[in-house]
Amino acid sequence: MDVFSYWQGFYNNLWFWQFPMATLAISMAAFLVVAIPWTVVAWLDPLSLRKYKIQQKPFEMKKFLLPSIGRIVVNNLILAALLVVSWPLLQLTGVHKGTLPVWYIIIAQLIFFVLLDDFLYYWMHHYMHENKWLLRHIHSVHHRIRNTCGINGNYMHWIEYSLTAMLTLVGPILLGAHIYVVWMWVILRQVEGADGHIGYDIPWNPVHLLPMYQGPIYHDFHHAKFKGNYAGFLPYLDKYLGKTHIPAYLRYLKAKKQGLTPLEIEQGELQAQKNKKTATSLGASKP
Repeated sequence: MDVFSYWQGFYNNLWFWQFPMATLAISMAAFLVVAIPWTVVAWLDPLSLRKYKIQQKPFEMKKFLLPSIGRIVVNNLILAALLVVSWPLLQLTGVHKGTLPVWYIIIAQLIFFVLLDDFLYYWMHHYMHENKWLLRHIHSVHHRIRNTCGINGNYMHWIEYSLTAMLTLVGPILLGAHIYVVWMWVILRQVEGADGHIGYDIPWNPVHLLPMYQGPIYHDFHHAKFKGNYAGFLPYLDKYLGKTHIPAYLRYLKAKKQGLTPLEIEQGELQAQKNKKTATSLGASKP
């Protein structure tokens, strides 16, 4: 059989445009809808919001804004090409456009997608930090930015971007989900991806309505401290899969429960570090 016959006329197949291509377009649109406004906020860095900045230092806008946009364009072009190549397999999956499930089935499927994707992403992300070659050549790209803003969420190597996208499709393919449910899921996933990089922990941020989601502080600490906090949505995985929570993140949560703002929490951390250095210096000076 002519292998090229698999792709012959695929661009005339409506399902090709509805499944992989529309899913990619909706995914990117959802990311930009969240990322762009928060990137503008980071660019303006209004005084009224500075007390909510998780890291009290300037955003790396001038250095990484245009490269982030460039990565978004290139990564999505590469991903689109990979979807074209994999179309013969994708069209064999159970993802469909038939009867839409009842609402509680949709909710159950979305919860399953979150749990599965987070579990898979935790291990992929963790391994990218443990494997020196992957860390140096692939994952280090994303970690060039220490104090992120919204548009930086998709600043990563194209291989990492493609692997992350593949993990997103695992759940829908396993369940043979309706295409509308797939679209709901990728929107949710990209909203989290953008929100995790906005750099502000604002109480009225609507993503706090998502159960168990801690907002941008969880992933922001990963960028600031480099190791730990490896999951995407749910921080409980760090507790039960390897005790990989970042200690400063746990202290932040404790201080936040006491009603402190990010600014006050960081000032407290700096003062504690200063006191520790002073105590160590005094101890060393004693005969």
